Amino acid sequence: MTTSMTTEPIRPDLIALSPAKSDAPSVARWMRPRRARIRQHWRSVMATKFVTSADGTRIAYETMGQGAPLVFVWGALGVRSSPFAKGMREELAKDFTVFDYDRRGRGESGDTKPYAVAREVEDLRAVCEAAGGRPYVAATSSGAALALEAAASGVPMKMLAAHEPPYMVGNPKDAPDPDYEQKVNELIARGKRDDAVKYFMRTVGVPGPFILVMRFMPFWKDAVAAAHTLPYDAAVMHGFAFPEGRLREIRVPTVVLVGGSTTPTLRAAADATARTVPGATERVIPKQNHAVKPAALRPVLVESFRASTDTGSPNAVGRSA
Repeated sequence: MTTSMTTEPIRPDLIALSPAKSDAPSVARWMRPRRARIRQHWRSVMATKFVTSADGTRIAYETMGQGAPLVFVWGALGVRSSPFAKGMREELAKDFTVFDYDRRGRGESGDTKPYAVAREVEDLRAVCEAAGGRPYVAATSSGAALALEAAASGVPMKMLAAHEPPYMVGNPKDAPDPDYEQKVNELIARGKRDDAVKYFMRTVGVPGPFILVMRFMPFWKDAVAAAHTLPYDAAVMHGFAFPEGRLREIRVPTVVLVGGSTTPTLRAAADATARTVPGATERVIPKQNHAVKPAALRPVLVESFRASTDTGSPNAVGRSA
């Protein structure tokens, strides 16, 4: 496992139409409306680091904050360049050193073929090593399922907070189609990325009118760009079956988080996960659903992780408290 800083140049579209350097007034006029874009681009470039996974794939990540190291694992279509990810980093950085990474195939990370869940586990292991070897890990949705699989595989973690892993317990009415994984693979293979994202959104319960509105939001472009990774999350979920045997192998201290306003299906999954992982506890985040707000998540993480922190540890949780 190796790490490196990126050395990517500034984007050509930001300089292609720039005026001559000797024309100072023109330079000032040209710069004025572009300052925010240039500043944002350079912040991203300078912030991005890379770690090399076991199969040679480069995994992009960035850090923010000071405190105990915390690796965050996103669910389906999640990328660290999104406004939501930025908000999550900024909030959690009040108490942690946040390691936010692009999962394989997303953002600036590589995508070595063929895909296997074991490769994603190795990616998370590499990021955890970059975070000091035994960090706290917080994960949401299918990212939580990936983190639980990593914990069962022996990836060192000080503690794992798994937010609403979307397993299907029993036979809920809102369960995904039995052939969901096959359908999403077919759509991607046919190049129908937009349709794949729409199908995923319908599967997770987003109403049709909301999907129509979402297609005109900046988020949609990022989602379509990452659509080819939807089969990866489907593979992580193994048909959304509850992995009881695998969860019983976990030896990492675990807290399962669930929103007080989430769906009965996700609540049942959280309850079952907390009952199955040895020694796990469960925490309800009041007034939250599957799209947990960063400000609601942070204090729950601080309280949960603080309970597992050794007295006098130099990596104390909750530095801003």
